[in-house]
Amino acid sequence: MNSNLNTISQSIDNELRLFNDLFKKSMKSDVSIVDLITRFILKQKGKKIRPLLVLLSAKISGGINERTYRGANLVELLHTATLIHDDVVDNSDTRRGFPSINAIWKNKISVLMGDYLLSRGLMLSVEGNDFDFLGIITNAVKRMSEGELLQIKKTKKLDIDEQTYFRIISDKTASLLSTCCEIGALSATTNVEYTSAMKSFGENLGIAFQIRDDILDYIGTSKIIGKPLGGDIKEKKITLPLIYALQNGSKSFSSSILRKIKSGSKNDEVKEIIDFVKNNGGIEYANQTAKKYAEMAKNNLNIFSSSETKEALFSLVDFIIARKN
Repeated sequence: MNSNLNTISQSIDNELRLFNDLFKKSMKSDVSIVDLITRFILKQKGKKIRPLLVLLSAKISGGINERTYRGANLVELLHTATLIHDDVVDNSDTRRGFPSINAIWKNKISVLMGDYLLSRGLMLSVEGNDFDFLGIITNAVKRMSEGELLQIKKTKKLDIDEQTYFRIISDKTASLLSTCCEIGALSATTNVEYTSAMKSFGENLGIAFQIRDDILDYIGTSKIIGKPLGGDIKEKKITLPLIYALQNGSKSFSSSILRKIKSGSKNDEVKEIIDFVKNNGGIEYANQTAKKYAEMAKNNLNIFSSSETKEALFSLVDFIIARKN
């Protein structure tokens, strides 16, 4: 899987290496506990899709420059902060196969660490006079928080319909990928059509990305995806495959499935719910929808002439909707 990403990022290998060095430096602190935790974070090799998007968006829009690196740093610091906060909210003990920060240092330190990383990102923008970035990033933080809160509220009542689902994933996931692409383009050009096209590209890509993620909860294997199959069901998260199946299954069966989710599904019930979703076309429908958004993302790039960077962005779209983890 990561070999595909390596191929996609080949054209900006040197730039990604430089980003990684700057990212390490940006997290440094003279407070020893902060430094200890940042070293722990840096050991975890994430996919780095977000900095990759910032750099490719800048390259296709005019070229990578100093401002691009600050933008990539800002989004990766924000992303890392939100992951730490998410683990606290979800009581997660692991992250990418490592113990989560809250599992080792407990919630209080985790929340403060997330705050530290977010403030570091904002400070970088202030120091670099990237005030245009600040408007975009603070709007993304607002949307991500709203999406998370809306999901928590709706999960309690289990009344998520398709419209609400798209509102949640657009705010929770797509907002940050859209921010990456907009900031990347903005660092390289003043052409409003380019920045607007890249912002839309990121939004559509983010929606496709999240739908694929939700499909994997039903078809992946826990060994590959690093989280147990049916994890969303146990957390009572109603996602697109299930929404479609509930709408298209028999009324009485759908009601009984909802009751099982509400009362907290046991392992044998999780399997039954997964089968229900598969048998009622939920996976197929979600796959078609993810492909539709992937196609829209590709169409957003029509404004740009053919180039190695455009091909890399196309490949990234294909990678995201075919990924297994």
